[in-house]
Amino acid sequence: MTKLDFYSVVVPNKPGKGEQLLSAFKEAGVNFVGIWGYPLGKSKSRIDLVAEDPALLKKTAKQLKIDLGKKQTAFHITGEDHPGVVAEALAKLAAKDINVYAVQALCAGDGRFGALIQVDQEAVKKAAKALA
Repeated sequence: MTKLDFYSVVVPNKPGKGEQLLSAFKEAGVNFVGIWGYPLGKSKSRIDLVAEDPALLKKTAKQLKIDLGKKQTAFHITGEDHPGVVAEALAKLAAKDINVYAVQALCAGDGRFGALIQVDQEAVKKAAKALA
């Protein structure tokens, strides 16, 4: 388990807006560990960005005048894939009465999986202990 910083950008919910944002970061050499997006109502979308190099992300965003919002923390868990692997991580959090804000998980191929788990920012230290 690794703690990762992530930032959120709000964009118009229109075709191509996500591509424009990500292409701007690509031109600056920003590599992402994770990206996920979802609508905020009908007119806006939120794109959460987990950069390999958060300092480069912040520097680039400043140069491009992109509002990253405040720094947040997610937990990156990876390992051998098997039935219930994400449920096992969530059970550790539930046992400590930690509410999960969001989770994204995928099979990574070759019997591996990866997941990003978000909890309320006030629960990050407690969650880190639970997931260790």
